[in-house]
Amino acid sequence: MGKVFNYIRVSSKEQNEARQVEAMNKFNKENGFINPIELIDKSSGTNTNRDQLQLLLKVVGKGDLVVIKSIDRLSRNYKECKQLWEEITSKGADIVVIDMPMLDTRQYKDLLGNFISDLILSVLGYVAEQETEFRKQRQAEGIAIAKSKGVYKGRKKIETNDNFIEVYNSWKQGNITAVKAMEELGLKKNTFYRRVKEYEENNAK
Repeated sequence: MGKVFNYIRVSSKEQNEARQVEAMNKFNKENGFINPIELIDKSSGTNTNRDQLQLLLKVVGKGDLVVIKSIDRLSRNYKECKQLWEEITSKGADIVVIDMPMLDTRQYKDLLGNFISDLILSVLGYVAEQETEFRKQRQAEGIAIAKSKGVYKGRKKIETNDNFIEVYNSWKQGNITAVKAMEELGLKKNTFYRRVKEYEENNAK
């Protein structure tokens, strides 16, 4: 067997990679992998121009194994994630996703196996997009109900989640454009800048 790469990514320098490292150590121990090569990026998942990711793509080769804890460690954009997946496997390397055992290219080397991988990656992308649409739909339905009851008081303060912080940091660092950030978050221009303003005001306190 070739080299084993443990690829780890967190969104920023402030975030801790301990959970991923722990999962990797457990996986390595269970599989008898000694001295795997650990690559850690502290950068947004919307930016594929990460130092350690680029190093991985450069050095990984036939017979090697790339281990990630979850599929979004490669990228939060599922189109880019699929491209990275194909780039790694086209070099003859295998990929294992600890949180999703079905995504283990060592288990199958035929056309059916490739079909399964493509199908799962496509489904994940579809689910991510649908979650965004459902969230918008639920919000619109909630507003309509509130208005019908006469209790709608306008826009509530926007919740800031980890995904927003990750995309925001990438945008601020100049890794992506504002338009790209809006696409990643599924937000219109006014909503995006309103959320940015609220986030910056809250963190300036």
